[in-house]
Amino acid sequence: MALRINPRLGRLAREMRSNLPAPEQKLWKWLRSSQVGGFKFRRQAVLESYICDFFCPAKGLILEIDGESHDRAADAERDRALANRGFTTLRFTNREVIDNLDGVLETILSKLKDLPDRFTHPLTPSLERGGE
Repeated sequence: MALRINPRLGRLAREMRSNLPAPEQKLWKWLRSSQVGGFKFRRQAVLESYICDFFCPAKGLILEIDGESHDRAADAERDRALANRGFTTLRFTNREVIDNLDGVLETILSKLKDLPDRFTHPLTPSLERGGE
């Protein structure tokens, strides 16, 4: 049975995708179309009761880009809750993305390579076996 997304969170995520802050736009230019190590990312992805800035489903990696107004205690609690469900979170500041994008991308790629694959079977049928 498929998990249902909270409709309110789904609407909010769609709105957020339309209005990405400049640092998230800058990072998305590199994450989109599997440009970082061939890994696919989603932006403003709903996971449980949270909206994540960027999410790589194959590795369970969440990327958060934090402005100055972030509540560190709430962020730590959120990261713990998601870690208990098997997700890993990397956090970067707006300033890191703007001033050191190459370093941010290197850190992301390194973490992606270190994390195990979440899926042990192909997600689509093999064409070689006739879709069996």
